[in-house]
Amino acid sequence: MASSLLPRADSFNTRVRGSSHVDFKTATTGVIGKAMRNELSRLVGTVDDPQTKKAFDTEMQSFFYLFTRYLAERAQNHDLDWDRIKSPGQDQIIPYSNLKAPADSSALSKLAVLKVNGGLGTSMGMTGAKSALEVKDDMTFLDLTVRQIEHLNTENRVDVPLILMTSFNTHEDTLRIIKKYANQQLRITTFNQSRYPRIYKETLLPCPNSADDDKKNWYPPGHGDLYNALLHSGVLDQLISEGKEYLFVSNSDNLGAVVDQSILQHMIDTEAEFIMEVTDKTKADIKGGTLVDYEGSIRLLEVAQVPSEHVEDFKSVRKFKIFNTNNLWLNLRALKRIMEQDAMELEIIINPKQTDDGQSVIQLETAAGAAIKHFRGAHGVNVPRSRFLPVKSCSDLLLIKSDIYSLEHGMLVINPSRMFENTPVIKLGDHFKKIQQFQKRFKKIPKILELDHLTVTGDVYFGRNVTLRGTVIVVANEGQRIDIPDGCILENRLLSGNLNMIDL
Repeated sequence: MASSLLPRADSFNTRVRGSSHVDFKTATTGVIGKAMRNELSRLVGTVDDPQTKKAFDTEMQSFFYLFTRYLAERAQNHDLDWDRIKSPGQDQIIPYSNLKAPADSSALSKLAVLKVNGGLGTSMGMTGAKSALEVKDDMTFLDLTVRQIEHLNTENRVDVPLILMTSFNTHEDTLRIIKKYANQQLRITTFNQSRYPRIYKETLLPCPNSADDDKKNWYPPGHGDLYNALLHSGVLDQLISEGKEYLFVSNSDNLGAVVDQSILQHMIDTEAEFIMEVTDKTKADIKGGTLVDYEGSIRLLEVAQVPSEHVEDFKSVRKFKIFNTNNLWLNLRALKRIMEQDAMELEIIINPKQTDDGQSVIQLETAAGAAIKHFRGAHGVNVPRSRFLPVKSCSDLLLIKSDIYSLEHGMLVINPSRMFENTPVIKLGDHFKKIQQFQKRFKKIPKILELDHLTVTGDVYFGRNVTLRGTVIVVANEGQRIDIPDGCILENRLLSGNLNMIDL
């Protein structure tokens, strides 16, 4: 997302300048754009405090720039030419096995770590910051991250700061959580990403009536807002002034995203300004964004950008064998250069939503990985699957909480007694979808060290010290309940609603 948009001194009561690359001459686009500008100006006018008003005005300018780009692209039908999309070349995706370990850890003194921490975990039934969820040994995502960075700093005698990009949904929760780390050596900085207004699909006008309107009328505009928010928060300049040159970015719920000194050294050696970690695609990852070659340039392609007739091609592992983990490495000075040149244009992702009263709204979002096209020497590194361990569902949570993994300095380590390289496939049904349901249905997490596959559907409860091996399928039909007793061992079994155990 572009950073300057309009000069910061401008307000919405003045004429838009410096936007020659956006076509405002299309009649419909011009009318809609003017209506939006008037509405945003009215929203800014609902703020009384001068300092708050100035910051909000800047935020609305950023949104207006994104909105006018959306209108222009919609009017001009700027779709990617599918025939020009190719699989990336060998020089665009480097195997992790080709990387060399650094001779020493001196490069860490130039590194900062940023966690994208704006998610609420609503898909798991959470109402607060997702990073506050206890995931392993009574520790939250944030606890594990802090442990990792503290160990990194102590072990290598460096000062790698931790930066948390929150959203208006998670900011207060995050501040409350990190208070307990106030007396420790680790430096933790937080800043808020942007807050943009949802817009009605029919009228393309903003949902909120005032700046302090209900939270449901606003949204954080995706992790692509990272660059804009870094600049306007002052954190980008602060890091550069401290001598930091590199930033490792990842999602707070990806427990595999730990600092890797080999990737950092590779970035330095190749003078790459941007590196995206990708990993091999499986059936579970068919919707994940992928790197492609587009007219000789490396690009991130998201499923939302793919024409409907080519979605199945996109999901196939034949042409697109890797996907974006959203573990990103950035050169901070290069980022500053790009932002100062107003060059950070990221592909717009249209995210349709429904309001509580059934109205259709849209959110205009961007993806952080899309910035890869703006950096010199940018490329992907194909990393092991162990660097992509997100917790997006209660099925993922069961795996992380199990005896498959242990913790070492806040990092997940696979149990050496596990006989298989891959982790088990776990599919929990709708009765386990929300975290509260999940917690009450397991008296204790089963032992799954020898498990290959688990499917559970229906009203099922697990007792203590249950062991699951091989392929286990538990199906409670509607109106039935299955209780797996304490100490039960299920190995290659199908347990159906009539409580019959069938060997598989």
